[in-house]
Amino acid sequence: MLTHIEADDLAPVTQKFFIDGPAGKLETVLGEPQSIPKGLAVIAHPHPLHGGAMDNKVVHTLFTTLLELGFLTAKFNFRGVGLSEGQFDHGNGEIDDVVAVTQTIRDQFSHQVADIPLLLAGFSFGGAIQLHVAERLAPEFLILVAPSVVNLQAPPVPETTQCALIVQGDKDDIVLPETVLTWAEPASQPIVFIPGAEHFFHGKLVILKQLIRNYFSHRL
Repeated sequence: MLTHIEADDLAPVTQKFFIDGPAGKLETVLGEPQSIPKGLAVIAHPHPLHGGAMDNKVVHTLFTTLLELGFLTAKFNFRGVGLSEGQFDHGNGEIDDVVAVTQTIRDQFSHQVADIPLLLAGFSFGGAIQLHVAERLAPEFLILVAPSVVNLQAPPVPETTQCALIVQGDKDDIVLPETVLTWAEPASQPIVFIPGAEHFFHGKLVILKQLIRNYFSHRL
């Protein structure tokens, strides 16, 4: 169930909602493109115990870029973050949170999203969470930015996923580049490195935005 909070006066196609999650209400922001949606995108934020929230700059970049590309785009706060109810669940419950948000939006907007592809995106903790979610929901697309694959024992990209863009900074000292490469090696999963980028992509967000646009503009 979606519980309306308020519309954003500065961006009339963006609205805030509460979604009924497995541990309580989840604070959600939904952006609707001005044209018929090309897909549904759900974005997961960084680690809740280290300041991660849906207003993170990388998450915001993902949100605005995917909305511009024509996706019906959602970002939300995991349980226990911001106005979302519940408590941190070490990744297990957070996987359920993503599934709940995705399914609720699919149900509420079934007239728009019945036959369009699903894109799961996430940054850091959120990126690893989305790999676990992908095992359940089989998204057509994935965007993983510096995914913390080791801490959450993330599975590989599902074979059913058509396109996966995985972006890593070569100066990241939180999610070490070598750990992502080790995770990617068994499946020869390509990784895009941004030279000079650290974990939060300070000064590199424009590059990240353009990379996503270039990657998906001809795949939709």
